[in-house]
Amino acid sequence: MADEILYAVAESIATITLNRPERRNALNTALMEALGRRFEALERDTSVRAVVIRGAGTAFCSGRDLEEMSRRQDDGLEPEADVISLFQQIEASRHPTIAMVHGAAYAGGCELALHCDFRVAADLARFAMPLAKIGLVAPFALGQKLVEIVGPAFTRQILLTGQPVDARRAYEMGMVHAVVPAAELETATYELARTIAGNAPLSLAGMKAIIRRALSLRECLEHKDLDEVARHARASADAREGVRAMLEHRRPTFRGQ
Repeated sequence: MADEILYAVAESIATITLNRPERRNALNTALMEALGRRFEALERDTSVRAVVIRGAGTAFCSGRDLEEMSRRQDDGLEPEADVISLFQQIEASRHPTIAMVHGAAYAGGCELALHCDFRVAADLARFAMPLAKIGLVAPFALGQKLVEIVGPAFTRQILLTGQPVDARRAYEMGMVHAVVPAAELETATYELARTIAGNAPLSLAGMKAIIRRALSLRECLEHKDLDEVARHARASADAREGVRAMLEHRRPTFRGQ
């Protein structure tokens, strides 16, 4: 079995490649654990000054692996805790992070990009949070991140319609920092990475800490009631139907149950 992620360092820039192209880089447990271990190791690596996250194949990341999700719907575990913890780990990294988005960034893939410090997108890229299409509710921490990046108006558009937005529209919303032709994406991303890597590492770490402290009040918001709303939706018959329908490539029949 191929490695779930690939890793390389050049010019003080680390590149992490999600490496499940046959599954559109869907986030299964093995990939998320590998990504978490890599970021844990990066915290101790002072030779790295910036991190680029990219995807192998045609997609950046299609979100959670639905086949694994379907198998875990009856296991009684908290299925979102691992992905929330991982994304928060990436956001808290001492190193500036750049999501290089060349294709679809859907659901958890969109959130992975949002938890990076920068997002550079090819003009062919698309972003979506289609959770309502499979009967799920965005966990509070992930919905909160979307509001933080694009504001409540565009969050309503993205979450309540479930429809994808193209890279240009994502730029207009403030979701991405730059949109370039697909052929220029790698050049533009690594030019940004080299610019960041050329700055003083203590300054970079300190300013990331300032930004996080400025946003720290978000962590004080009570959301147990909303967690229960999300848990109830996740355990519903509609959620099971939504996941099955997606795997079977058909329209779901939702009954509000």
